[in-house]
Amino acid sequence: MNTWPENVGIIAMELIFPSLYVDQTQLEEFDGASKGKYTIGLGQERMGFCSDLEDINSLCLTVVHKLIENYDINLRDIGRLELFEKEECYDVEGVDTTNACYGGTAALFNAISWVESSAWDGRYALVVAGDIAVYARGSARPTGGAGAVAMLIGPNAPLVFDRGLRANYMRHAYDFYKPDLTSEYPFVDGKLSIQCYLSALDNCYHLYKKKAEKKRVKVNVDYFDAMLFHTPYCKLVQKSLARIVFNDFLTNPADPKFESLSSFKNLTLKETYFNRDVEKGFLSFSNTIFEMKTKPSLFIASQVGNMYTPSVYGGLVSLLISKSISEIAGSKIGLFSYGSGLASSMFSITVTNDYSDNSLLHKLVSNLSKVKPLLSKRICIAPEKFSAILDLREKNCHKAPYEPADDVKQLFPGTYHLTKVDEMHRRSYSRYFGNIINGNS
Repeated sequence: MNTWPENVGIIAMELIFPSLYVDQTQLEEFDGASKGKYTIGLGQERMGFCSDLEDINSLCLTVVHKLIENYDINLRDIGRLELFEKEECYDVEGVDTTNACYGGTAALFNAISWVESSAWDGRYALVVAGDIAVYARGSARPTGGAGAVAMLIGPNAPLVFDRGLRANYMRHAYDFYKPDLTSEYPFVDGKLSIQCYLSALDNCYHLYKKKAEKKRVKVNVDYFDAMLFHTPYCKLVQKSLARIVFNDFLTNPADPKFESLSSFKNLTLKETYFNRDVEKGFLSFSNTIFEMKTKPSLFIASQVGNMYTPSVYGGLVSLLISKSISEIAGSKIGLFSYGSGLASSMFSITVTNDYSDNSLLHKLVSNLSKVKPLLSKRICIAPEKFSAILDLREKNCHKAPYEPADDVKQLFPGTYHLTKVDEMHRRSYSRYFGNIINGNS
């Protein structure tokens, strides 16, 4: 290519989630938790989950096929992808990327770099981020979820990644890890995990601001029209937005707008991860900002739960379907991606100003408008049955040979599902074209 590709970003998006969910209020009662512990304390309303019919491969197959169908994409126009294979379409680059909740962002950055490199051949890149978050019985189980996002990456996009404004923070930490590969369940150090998350946020935000300063751009929370975060649970995201404001306060505590918070001016970031007074003060101060810039991005997370690798991109979809297209057009979106272990990045998107009926932005937002109606068609599963389904998944994890026991009629039309695992652990899949059963289960 003789010219540098302009405005590289997201051209098309698709999001899918399981057809089954458990109500968090009912789960509180079933678990013997105090009323509001999950719904208020965590900020979660419903949690999507998969039966033994679905796995990470089926989720990714479903979301990619839907993206191809809804945007009428010719597979030969895709030159880089991370997770998909189609007969007679083998001229592609890319392999799977695995890294806790950060894998989707790593794949996205790889795709952007490919489009902006000398290796680019003019075709699109396809990024697929998917995961199934399940936990053993206990306090972490209500923070699960599942889903997948597919993103088509190329030049002249409606959602453009800001070039040269990417801040990263990586370090080793045993906050969340999976040492037992025979199990879906992780080992979690809850308190350390929160500290690592907030520390990574502090460091990424500080570095993002430094890089922006080199471009003669002053960054604070007012710079962004929307702030999106990786979402282990919704309440942590609200605290994260408050943390951004706390960072701004420490940078300029003399600003008159911070007068009511002046008693915190001598504190440091490192000593305040679990300071309840700081947390309470900045949650209150930033509540209006949160309602305007971050809460719209939490719609799917509150209804589906933590999707792990696609979490922050599910937040992007939530934002796009929660605001009018005229509000979205021309906006600046900040994103913070985090994966335990740990890896994290802060970056930003500038949305095109063109939202005419024939624009790419209009097509992207219109395609996502089906998300809310589809959420309402899910099947509510009683906590007792939800627990039994997870027990079945645990019992048969990596079992071979194996054939799933659940009913395919509980799936959305167009969903790929596992049909069998043979004695050599080879998996076979089929696509369900029937109708989802009605009513709760």
